Amino acid sequence: MPTVARRYASGSPFDRPSQRREPSGSAPVVLMVSGGADSTALLWLAATSTLDIDDGRGNARIARERLHVLHVNHQLRGLDAEEDEEFVRGLADRFGIPCTVVREDVAALAATHGDNVENVGRELRYTAAARLANELSDQLGCPRSAARIVTAHNANDRAETFLMNAIRGSGPAGLSSIPRRRNRIVRPLLDRTHEELCDLLRMNGIVWREDATNADTRYLRAYVRHEVMPVAERRNPRFVASMASTCDILSEEDAYMTQVAARALRDLERRRSEGLVALDAARLAATEVAIARRVVRSAILSVCPECRLEARHVARVLELVAAGTGSATIPMGVDCRVEYGLLFVRSRRAPAEPEQGWLEVPGALQVAGGATLSARLLAVGRGADPVALARTHGQEANGASVLLDAEAAGIAAAGGALWVDTPQPGDVLCPLGMHGQSKKLSDLLNEAHVPAADRARVPVVRTSPTGPVVWVAGFRADERARCTPVTKLLLELGIRL
Repeated sequence: MPTVARRYASGSPFDRPSQRREPSGSAPVVLMVSGGADSTALLWLAATSTLDIDDGRGNARIARERLHVLHVNHQLRGLDAEEDEEFVRGLADRFGIPCTVVREDVAALAATHGDNVENVGRELRYTAAARLANELSDQLGCPRSAARIVTAHNANDRAETFLMNAIRGSGPAGLSSIPRRRNRIVRPLLDRTHEELCDLLRMNGIVWREDATNADTRYLRAYVRHEVMPVAERRNPRFVASMASTCDILSEEDAYMTQVAARALRDLERRRSEGLVALDAARLAATEVAIARRVVRSAILSVCPECRLEARHVARVLELVAAGTGSATIPMGVDCRVEYGLLFVRSRRAPAEPEQGWLEVPGALQVAGGATLSARLLAVGRGADPVALARTHGQEANGASVLLDAEAAGIAAAGGALWVDTPQPGDVLCPLGMHGQSKKLSDLLNEAHVPAADRARVPVVRTSPTGPVVWVAGFRADERARCTPVTKLLLELGIRL
């Protein structure tokens, strides 16, 4: 969702210049409180009892000076929303905890960005919480990573989220439901049911607010809560507890599989630039499908983190990989296509200016910086010396053109194509004139005094996307494609602005 201007209530630390105080030695704990039973119980427990906020101490009292309440007023329910805000302010004041209120017209935002109210509201809440945690951390002089954002998700929420993701169609990550912790966000109430939290409040004489929209089954969560969960609980009264155990198992196994998939992604990756990832399609097709799904998902999210992926989108990409060709466009305009043995995943952020592609022989290709690469074939005349021709041509062209052995470069008399891209980490070639000795491409460009900022735009001609270097355009050809006395067909490569 694009960045939008937000209005903060008076008293919010966002509205006043940051005044750095001496470090307190304790990072801030932001409590996300809506005023409902669950978040009210969270506030009560944080202020009067113990919580496990995953800082290594287990269940423990939280120093009062660390606590800060955040309430987000979505302005969806008129007077009720205003009363929720006042209730949370009063509750925080009762326990002597600072309170920040963020007000935003979520319905208007959803209409502007073509999204649903639930998604926009959730993003707004977490964005506000992260911003508040950062601001408070800066004021206290402690690392931002040490802050905690605490939500009131409980065992019922976890079971509902599992069912919601199952209805939408999801993989193991979605079915593992709500994690106990994700970075700074912790959820200490996941082992408690909603009824347990309500009972806790009743026993301590604490009231809470009821949100009427929670009963509106047009929203998927409300539908699952009021229509699906009761059916499951009639069949198994311990359904919520059973789902909690299931989600824990799935979460742990998902974490392990994620590590395995991350290693596989590194092994399969062949190209990466802004908004673009290219994977070895043949090796991906041979990868166990459980890992391949995760690799594809990670590749897509790496170029478009905001992409809302579903299992069917990943399955479609794997169909292309299995077929060895084809293309598909998935949410947020991400383009996935298999060509030349690679799976290319491109987002809208990928540079419009071509940085890679096939150079037809004969033919020409425009590359980054407005330069043009050209290629053509020349026959060696009767009695001519191919080696002398190549040497003279190189001297006259001053590096802008080169004559090579077409067959050694993988080009037949009928023509062919060469792959052109830019320097990649680990590139090695055998520079012409070094008699077969290898050299890192980065060292070659360094010795040629090419500025570091310009090296990423140097065209590199290869036999294929994963093949050896033939020519570093304008600098040096590879020894393995040099002309020899028995060369019959010359490949002329050139570059011009």
